[in-house]
Amino acid sequence: MVNDTAPVSRFREGAAGSGEKHFRVLVTAEYFAPGWRAGGPVRSISDVLARASDDIETTMLTRDHDLGSRTPYPGLSGRWVRFGRTNIFYLGVRHPAHWRRLWRALRAVRFDLLYVNSVWSTFSILPIVAARLGLLRVRRVLVAPRGEFGSAALRLHGVRKRIFLAGWRWMLGQPRVLWHATTPAEAADIRRVLPRARIGVVAVASGPEPEPEPVALPPARQARLVFIGRISPIKNLDLTLRALAHVPVPVRLDIYGPVEDPWYWRRCQKMVADLPDSATVAYRGELHPDQVRETFSQYEAFVLPTLGENFGNAIAESLSAYCPVLCSDRTPWTGVLRDGGGLVLTELTPTALGALVTQVATAAPEQRHAARVTAGAAYRRWRAGLTSVSVLDQARHVISDPTYQVSAQCRRS
Repeated sequence: MVNDTAPVSRFREGAAGSGEKHFRVLVTAEYFAPGWRAGGPVRSISDVLARASDDIETTMLTRDHDLGSRTPYPGLSGRWVRFGRTNIFYLGVRHPAHWRRLWRALRAVRFDLLYVNSVWSTFSILPIVAARLGLLRVRRVLVAPRGEFGSAALRLHGVRKRIFLAGWRWMLGQPRVLWHATTPAEAADIRRVLPRARIGVVAVASGPEPEPEPVALPPARQARLVFIGRISPIKNLDLTLRALAHVPVPVRLDIYGPVEDPWYWRRCQKMVADLPDSATVAYRGELHPDQVRETFSQYEAFVLPTLGENFGNAIAESLSAYCPVLCSDRTPWTGVLRDGGGLVLTELTPTALGALVTQVATAAPEQRHAARVTAGAAYRRWRAGLTSVSVLDQARHVISDPTYQVSAQCRRS
């Protein structure tokens, strides 16, 4: 629902009407719903907002268009919109009137927390600088790097990132800045870059509810494999394509996802053209989030030799739809895959991945179906073992109690 009034009056009424003190959070993310091409972070941030306690007031700032598009969302650009319990402003960065409207809304509010999603985004840098200069009244800052401090992620455009960190480290390392790590492994990545960083939150997204039972797939001559994700070097699609040349039996791979890196995609297309006749590869375009799990359910394995994931929403969606995952060991899902969720790739080579694909492709139909059932069961066990703790509630606890120590146990956001 569109609401052109700023969130300030709602805050004042809450404080004056009942005397109840609200914990006020300003959330920033470069892309958000109704956009979806930015992938997992959009879903993770939605989950963070939905799980916050009722007395946490959330305001959000995001772009007025989706990743890879310059067309604003219809009816949202430059407007305040209600999303659940959150007021969201969709900013067109080239429109001065938008900035004035946003400034009028935020300047009178004192926020307990500024929660930024990304280290490199302008939608993180500018709010942190504004808070440092006193233009935004913010008590503490919580930074969610969303996997950006992983070794593989830091190597992409590495020179630029090193230069940025050399000048920005003083800001990110100050005591009032807390960090949101998705897993203990990501906490270690953060501390490797910023040894004095205080990890204020360790919380993993919950993943979707599992489907009630797997869809029975019709018999097929070729094993049906799928890749769903952003077409970007970090997802390592090119390794999957090179691996297919090492599979001695017929196999089919369907690729879905937005082309984030056109140069990389052209390179992948050249690899497809050089594959043997036994491998059938097709690009099927983009999928809306509502279509992802249904699509996974039509395949016998999801192949993702990723260079690194801080969580991996697509892996959760695949497992919840009874689609086993062939994945590198650079995600938090290795234990679940070894518990029956799929196969773990420990060596990122075409030969090693080709051997795993061959294992799936040469299995009998009843074995492939049993693997799908087992994958769903492994996901159910993982999900049942999570403890529900909100990211924003955990941050509030850390701020109110400086002696509070964050547990290394991953928790649902």
